[in-house]
Amino acid sequence: MGTNDIVKFEALSPAEFFRRNREIAGFSNPTRAIYQTIRELVENSLDATETFKILPSIKIYIDYANQSRSWISIYVEDNGIGIPGDEIPNVFGRVFYSSKYRIKQHRGIFGLGAKMVVLYAQSTTNTPILVRSAPLRSNVIYEYQLMIDITKNEPVIMSQRTMENKYGWHGTAIRVVLEGDWSKAKRRVEEYLRRTAMVAPYAEFVLRGPDEDDAIKIPRVTTKMPDPPKEGLPHPKSVDVELIKQLIQKNPDLPLLEFLTENFDGVGETIAKTFIDFVGLQPDMPVGKLINDELINFVTKMREFNGWRRPRADWLSPIGEDILAEGVKFVLRPEVVFTVTRKPSSYMGNPFIVEAALAWGGAIEQSDAPIIYRFANKVPLIYDEGNDVVRKIVDEIDWTQYKVKFPASLAIVVHICSTKIPYASAGKEAIAEVPEIESEVRNAIREVARKLRLYITRKEKEQELLMKYAIFSMYAEEVVNALSYVTKADIEELRSSMTTLIKEKLKIRRFEDLLNNSLSSEDENNSEAQDHEPSS
Repeated sequence: MGTNDIVKFEALSPAEFFRRNREIAGFSNPTRAIYQTIRELVENSLDATETFKILPSIKIYIDYANQSRSWISIYVEDNGIGIPGDEIPNVFGRVFYSSKYRIKQHRGIFGLGAKMVVLYAQSTTNTPILVRSAPLRSNVIYEYQLMIDITKNEPVIMSQRTMENKYGWHGTAIRVVLEGDWSKAKRRVEEYLRRTAMVAPYAEFVLRGPDEDDAIKIPRVTTKMPDPPKEGLPHPKSVDVELIKQLIQKNPDLPLLEFLTENFDGVGETIAKTFIDFVGLQPDMPVGKLINDELINFVTKMREFNGWRRPRADWLSPIGEDILAEGVKFVLRPEVVFTVTRKPSSYMGNPFIVEAALAWGGAIEQSDAPIIYRFANKVPLIYDEGNDVVRKIVDEIDWTQYKVKFPASLAIVVHICSTKIPYASAGKEAIAEVPEIESEVRNAIREVARKLRLYITRKEKEQELLMKYAIFSMYAEEVVNALSYVTKADIEELRSSMTTLIKEKLKIRRFEDLLNNSLSSEDENNSEAQDHEPSS
């Protein structure tokens, strides 16, 4: 074997890895890159506002930087909490440097978004990203032009300066120039913003493209916001050996009892003592004294132990039924909307909450199957619908049970929030088939579907009553005329008495109520009594 045949080994920095494999983060082609860039920057903006109960105002400006080269300039500005000046280079110029590596509900999970934007811009136009940011109550605005040293995975500061913050602005503004096809990406970007407004109707968006017809404004339709997510602790059933080792290294002298109660979700002293007895160890044993076999057994027993409490979900941030209904009404303009927020559940020690909305009629286009809108931690999932558990469940449901006959104007909205979303792939566009999540999604959709069935039943009864009323009224007029002729009674009094009699027989309290789709409580109860499907 010659020296040229020897296999050579080399290290690869995280930045270089993602530059070479940018399709993993959604930057697979020029069209997708524009969509992904706007999505990543908007998600960062929403996190920087919602988390601190700031009503989001987000501006997105698109222009041609060099049309002959297909270079697109993208500018995104928000009114969030901003970024401290000394953190800006690492936030945008160091892969795997982020605030999203804690146990907390985030829109992103890898903390790659802004860095991938920088890497893609470098790879296609070799231009730096421009970042301006001012933290809350800051007297200055920080400005950087940055690139990434791909070999070292370090930020390269091309220029930096500070400016006086004359108007008290706070937030972050980013300008990046990259290769892209705006004409093809435009429709997808607009759809993304439309769907985002569905789950964040408390946000306002302005999108201005290079052409006059590219400008859209999505107004804020409510000032009500969900409570922001909170940072949590790991659940004992979600740990592995490496996590336990990291926790031990922080305080190896901590007694085993305190180690469990201080570092894990829902572990009180009583449960901790029961578990320690289950493992066969002593409560006062320093956790750093665990040898390798004991450590592995400790982790195994944590997963096997059935005495743990369910993961807390009070640090999650669901949208809420009222806010979700507002968003769906604004975007889809349906005849009616039904919503549900399910009780918290968990998978593999990770808490999650499923929310669903069903929109019916109105401006929703008729389709041969339900139109699906999927969201994970309030992020629209636009691609890869065929591999998503929601699509599977919706297709399995027999919609005739709910009085739906296709083609129909029916839309299903499903939102899953969790400290750890089980995506089906690295592209983060589809939810995997996790049994616990699958069950909750199915139950949520069935719950809103039952409400639809009741609504359709009421509508059918109303139509039937209207038909009967029309028929009775037609013949009643002939009877009134005949009676008036024979008895010489006042025709208006006879007509009033006949109308009252018809309403009594049809159990219509007020004709106006019938026209306004509002049956009596007796009719509603009768309709609901016909709903025999067992609750799951």
